[in-house]
Amino acid sequence: MTTQPIPHGMHTVTPHLICAGASDAIEFYKKAFGAEEMHRLPGPNGKLMHASIRIGDSTVMLTDEFPQWGSLGPNALKGTPVTIHLYVENVDDFAARAVAAGATVKMEVTDMFWGDRYGQLEDPFGHRWSVATHKRDVTPEEMREAMQKMASGQASGQASGQASGQASGQASGQGCG
Repeated sequence: MTTQPIPHGMHTVTPHLICAGASDAIEFYKKAFGAEEMHRLPGPNGKLMHASIRIGDSTVMLTDEFPQWGSLGPNALKGTPVTIHLYVENVDDFAARAVAAGATVKMEVTDMFWGDRYGQLEDPFGHRWSVATHKRDVTPEEMREAMQKMASGQASGQASGQASGQASGQASGQGCG
């Protein structure tokens, strides 16, 4: 058998989260996101050196914080510049389950001009997650027009304020949220 450069079941991009309490994070992701634990490698001090879970069809790797190696999670860093995006079958049910498990709503789930029903959550470990269900296809021109209306304050009931920065990156497919 030939060794594959990208292991079976992996994607080109795989988030690798650092968590203060990676074992607790795994349990949270199971309850909140329906994650399945794939692998766990405890270190000699009881912390997790490596773990992996599957959310939907994607793998997420986790490790505990190891300050001596510069590995710190978002709570230790007082925030994160990264948002991990999840497409799910029913975003409203998904967000409600995550909140019941301990997530905090950062942006309420709402219908967005790019065709998704979309919101943002923060998990108890400081990681930010955007969650969405795609509701309708829109053309690039429709997206540009809707974004211009939103930016000029004419789009009532659409993304505003906090969402506008995320919305522009998401809509263009170049999100850095």
